Amino acid sequence: MSRAGIHYWKCDRPAAFHGTQERGATDKDLEPLLREELADHFSVSRLVLSPGAGQGNHLTWKAEVDGTPMFIRVENGPENDDHLAVESLLLDRVRACGVPTPLVHGCDATRTRVPFAWQALERIDAPDLNHWHKQGGLDVPRVAIEIGAAVAQWQTIGLPGFGVPDEDLRGYHQTYPAYFHLQLERHLAFLTEGGFLTAGESEAILAAIVAHESLLHLGRGCLVHKDLALWNILGTPERITAFIDFDDTISGDPMDDLSLLGCFHDAAFLGHACAGYQSVSPLPPEHRRRFWLHLLRNMIVKAVIRVGAGYFDRDARFFLIGTGSTGAELKAFTHQRLNAALRGLREDLDIEQGL
Repeated sequence: MSRAGIHYWKCDRPAAFHGTQERGATDKDLEPLLREELADHFSVSRLVLSPGAGQGNHLTWKAEVDGTPMFIRVENGPENDDHLAVESLLLDRVRACGVPTPLVHGCDATRTRVPFAWQALERIDAPDLNHWHKQGGLDVPRVAIEIGAAVAQWQTIGLPGFGVPDEDLRGYHQTYPAYFHLQLERHLAFLTEGGFLTAGESEAILAAIVAHESLLHLGRGCLVHKDLALWNILGTPERITAFIDFDDTISGDPMDDLSLLGCFHDAAFLGHACAGYQSVSPLPPEHRRRFWLHLLRNMIVKAVIRVGAGYFDRDARFFLIGTGSTGAELKAFTHQRLNAALRGLREDLDIEQGL
């Protein structure tokens, strides 16, 4: 299917919130087909599969393919989406610019041989950084600086068009406002109807976005990860081994990925990330308001996913909820960060001051 009408896959896909629910055991009906497909694709005599620990919207397995360790991702949604092939190209592009990503050993998103899309990645022997963060062992200043520098580095990749890229890595939209506003009113209506926002809050958010429309008129787009978070970065407590999960990548604004860090982290973290960014590239003009505008849009998306997938009803075992915290606290934090973005945009606050 085309992703031309998608602002963010997890909440805009036709099978809304598919893959965001808690899962039990690995899909036993799918695994034999996957095993046969991988054995045939790689022409191997020995293949071992075991359930993976992925927490995203893909089914995952660990694999040993004739002794080569791999990480397998499967998209089995009813939309017949083929975007894993696009993501495979993006992983190669990002690695080529000097940012570490897993090697792609194989990918087939055609669904001609099996009724799902699959991707075989290099299996990296490191947990995600959220593992270390929840344990209190992450060297936050050092890692945040490294993240900011990586963002600036992959922004050297320009993608034609705007928004989600197609199989030629061209964004589906001719202008950035066309992508930015995509599904916006539907997202706000969903949050209002679900009781997360009042009608007045929704109207105020939309009015603030319209008032700052001029910030969206970009001449060209850069590569934006669009799901930048500690659980999509692998490494040790002191250093990054690889950035993963470029499935939601778009052609967009330079401040977007930094704003995504603002969806989760405090002023100190953002200060270090911005310093790392500036060690590679200067921040763009109007960077403060562009940060807040994109934080506002991203928090709307995060809220839609969290309401729709029931994240506020979960406990600290869930990757989004910190040790000792609850779903109710995640809900309060989501409200707080949405309001901070709105205030920061209106008042043109310094990033560290507004957070």
